[in-house]
Amino acid sequence: MAAAFLAKHGVDLQHEMSKAQFPELYISTSDAPPPLRPITLLSGLRLPTIHPTALHDIHLSPITHRITQIIPHDPSPSSQPHTLSATASPALPSLCHPHIHLDKCHLHSHPQYASLRAQSGAFSEALSLTSRAKSLFTIPDLLQRGEWLIAESVAAGVTHMRAFVEVDSAVRFKAVEAGLELKRRWQGRCEVQICVFAQEACFTSSGETEDEGEENRRLIQEAAEMEGVDCVGSTPYVEGDEEKARKNVEWIVELAIRKRKHLDLHLDYHLDKSKEAMVWYVLKVLKREGWAEKGNGKTVCLGHCTRITLFSQDEWTRLKVEVHGLRVSFVGLPTSDLFMMGRPDEGEGWKDRARGTLQVPWMITELGINAAIGVNNIGNAFTPQGSADPLGVAGLGVGLYQAGTERDAALLYECVSTRAKEAIGFASSPLKLSEGATADLVLYGPRREKEPRYYRRRNTVIEIVCDAGPHRTILKNGHLISME
Repeated sequence: MAAAFLAKHGVDLQHEMSKAQFPELYISTSDAPPPLRPITLLSGLRLPTIHPTALHDIHLSPITHRITQIIPHDPSPSSQPHTLSATASPALPSLCHPHIHLDKCHLHSHPQYASLRAQSGAFSEALSLTSRAKSLFTIPDLLQRGEWLIAESVAAGVTHMRAFVEVDSAVRFKAVEAGLELKRRWQGRCEVQICVFAQEACFTSSGETEDEGEENRRLIQEAAEMEGVDCVGSTPYVEGDEEKARKNVEWIVELAIRKRKHLDLHLDYHLDKSKEAMVWYVLKVLKREGWAEKGNGKTVCLGHCTRITLFSQDEWTRLKVEVHGLRVSFVGLPTSDLFMMGRPDEGEGWKDRARGTLQVPWMITELGINAAIGVNNIGNAFTPQGSADPLGVAGLGVGLYQAGTERDAALLYECVSTRAKEAIGFASSPLKLSEGATADLVLYGPRREKEPRYYRRRNTVIEIVCDAGPHRTILKNGHLISME
């Protein structure tokens, strides 16, 4: 009752108690994000996709901030203002999170959620723990953890991301409001694409209230109308049965078309061959609703989809045909999939463990389907391990997909960079830099006139994918982002 009374007067009792208990975590969130400095000349860098050892200069337009010229390096001192000396660092397009949960990140780093650590590691437990965590969310807490994620991502070279924020009868609009504020704060440094997301059931009642699903749908539709929201999404597999899951799909597709939003479905997150993959029904609804004509050029992302790793050759061929013309991309999430999929039953740890993550490179090269790789979750019960660096999952892919050639590495880099951006609807330039391309770049290695004694320089794409090292310089739209 006290909490309800204080809430009427603008006081969040839960937040104030948490702030008193953990004051060190509640630093000011009003500080300005990292400063930007315009650059018109990148001097003395390496271009791994052109020549990994030769030095080049890249000239940028001071108006459009695009690449206007790529020429051999001129070693004479430059009198051009806004010059950045690259000191032989290799440059590649910036990185992208095509699928990351902004509101659930770093729960394990906040003592407020210490009682919600996993005991079994099961997927059902992760769903339950996250639902309980949401009851503790406050907007300052969401801003703090979300800013950790975005700052660490930008420091790694991420300039674009699709960030999921959940909306339901428990958390209501707290997560989306925090997400929109973070999007505003980091504008010019990172394109934070906000996806209003239905993690909870929208057609199945939990038993607490009969109209809970209806309320969740109403809140999602209201959130989809908020300025700055770019995408809507849902998880049909949380519904009580297949009929309700299909209703979930129909509803979210219709909503995306009506509100002119990108669409993101987290789908088929299991390895049960006896269950028909929901992806077939999703593609059927997209065609029936006329996504190719009515989708307003928006994209569709299908995340996880571990069930389809059990497809026969004929089913893969069918999938290739079905997705044609729909701007559908698949997003593999290996860190989460490896942690969650293929868990043995009690006392059967000796059995084979089918880990079931999408074979992303094969889908691209053999089927011609666009696909990307994402981080998904960081520091929570769904994925306790990993960091905000997309190259972490690209490097994991070398072993996971047995992709160890230079060509493989280039494809893996694209999956966390150019292909990932394309999947979520951003214009993207090829991996090979060229005149006219947007200057969203990462320079790998320390920018020092003298090579550090103990530093091993990475010159090729495969070296960067396998082990990029900690030193990175980030440019967003031709502006240097100072993360120091």
